[in-house]
Amino acid sequence: MASTNYAQNTGWLDMTSYERTVRSNIYAIVLSANAPSLLAPESDDEQEKKEKDEKSATKDSSKTQTSIDLANIDQRIVALPLPADEYSQLNGLVANKLLYRSGNTLYSYDINKRKSDVLMSGIDGYTVSQNGEKLLYIAAGSCGIVGTGGKANAGEGTLQIGNVRTLVDPSAEWPQMFDELWRIERDFFYVDNMHGADWKAVKKKYQRFLPYVGHREDLNYLFNEMMSELVIGHAYVGQGDAPKPISESVGLLGADYSIENGHFRFKKIYSGLNWNPQFRAPLTQPGINVKEGDYLIAVNGVPVNSDTEIYSLFQNSAGKQVRIQVNQQPNANGAKEYTVIPLNSEAALREMDWVEGNRKKVDQLSNGKLAYVYMPNTGGDGYTYFNRYYFSQLDKKGVIIDERFNGGGSAADYVIDLLNRDLLNYWGTREGLPMTTPGNAIFGPKAMITNSYAGSGGDLMPFMFHEKKLGPLVGTTTMGILVGIYNYPALMDGGSVTAPRLGIFSKDGKWIIENKGVSPDVVVEMTPQEVIAGKDPQLEKTVELLMKDIKETPAVRKPAGPVRAE
Repeated sequence: MASTNYAQNTGWLDMTSYERTVRSNIYAIVLSANAPSLLAPESDDEQEKKEKDEKSATKDSSKTQTSIDLANIDQRIVALPLPADEYSQLNGLVANKLLYRSGNTLYSYDINKRKSDVLMSGIDGYTVSQNGEKLLYIAAGSCGIVGTGGKANAGEGTLQIGNVRTLVDPSAEWPQMFDELWRIERDFFYVDNMHGADWKAVKKKYQRFLPYVGHREDLNYLFNEMMSELVIGHAYVGQGDAPKPISESVGLLGADYSIENGHFRFKKIYSGLNWNPQFRAPLTQPGINVKEGDYLIAVNGVPVNSDTEIYSLFQNSAGKQVRIQVNQQPNANGAKEYTVIPLNSEAALREMDWVEGNRKKVDQLSNGKLAYVYMPNTGGDGYTYFNRYYFSQLDKKGVIIDERFNGGGSAADYVIDLLNRDLLNYWGTREGLPMTTPGNAIFGPKAMITNSYAGSGGDLMPFMFHEKKLGPLVGTTTMGILVGIYNYPALMDGGSVTAPRLGIFSKDGKWIIENKGVSPDVVVEMTPQEVIAGKDPQLEKTVELLMKDIKETPAVRKPAGPVRAE
């Protein structure tokens, strides 16, 4: 398989690769310069002779040798007559048929008939036996074995593996995993001097504690201590074969409470964005008329007062219907009952409340002239947040990118490239406002807010912003954990480990950012007194700086109509 639109996906570290669907074609290479094309024209007049030749070739196949002629081999590549698609799991010839997946469907391409047929639908993966006669498939968490001779359905030949058990001796596995982790760090760490640590001595130092490990979490603790000798970010261990504690979810209404008059009162109700399922707010749904200042009187008929452990009434209620009684007065007289569906987490609602509050504050302080864009990370959420907020505010004269608490992810080249666009020209139509080239950009002043909780991709983005001279960095120095991690073998019991294998250095050949961070141009601390008072000194300072750069300019007007050349 090969693709001609792989393009931006070559930069796998970059955010630009997001949402770029890669479509491929399936190709065959004729290895011998004297062999005919796999798709050579055929004649019906010689069908009988061809069948005899095929039988003879099959009979003598064990005596033939494969000849590969490298000269001009690129001219002997032929594309199979299949449309470009998102192909995967291309398999070798099975009974003169080529197997491949597209989505959840397994196809077989008949070389002789030059025709593709569906072999199985609704599968998540497959593998073929060595002799090519059987096929093992996975579908919806189960697996089965079917023959490769014809079409089959998911569910046929299901293997009963529910009672399969494996006896393990954790105390025997732990030393092997200790050695494995040590080797992974030794072989993958981005510099061979291991940041100055004597890695062999480090192994001996911590290996003596292995006999005293009594639990898988003890082993992870030992791993973390050993890896801390490297003094670097992104050195993670986790998971593994450990007992899972029983947990009970608690439903949440998306609200803060105060206790007044012997009852719980709704102090703040988080509204979220109900059109987005990720930000659904239970108390602001259509038909639910609960207001800040109302009292919570009862939950599923159980009276609530200040002596009640309120969250005990919402155990195991996330995603389920719950009846609540609410009143403007601290008693049941005249209370109204609503059916709500609590959340299992309020984190998204609280974050969105902060983001929307910042956006409104920027709009107010700038008299509607500045856009505000928050990026929680440089991964999928950051990509979504940027697209949602940046392109919906293109009418603004400047933009603030807020990357505080940024959790990292990819290299945010996509964001920097868009912010770095220069205005080239306008387009005028008979009616309406002029358009620009490039389109979809804010060409005015820009600034970025950082803090010490932004790391990894959250270190890199302000570095790139500063390198491109897009505007000032405001806030405090970033975390300084800019190394890359990817692709490591799992430990024996399914545990995970990372070895930082990408280190960043400057154009003049110096290691940068790791353990240092990216310093702002304008340092602004968030003092507790100001934050408690509802202020955001970093955001307010950034607005102040950009407003000095914004100049009142007349609206863009089309020139007078061109005069026809004589």
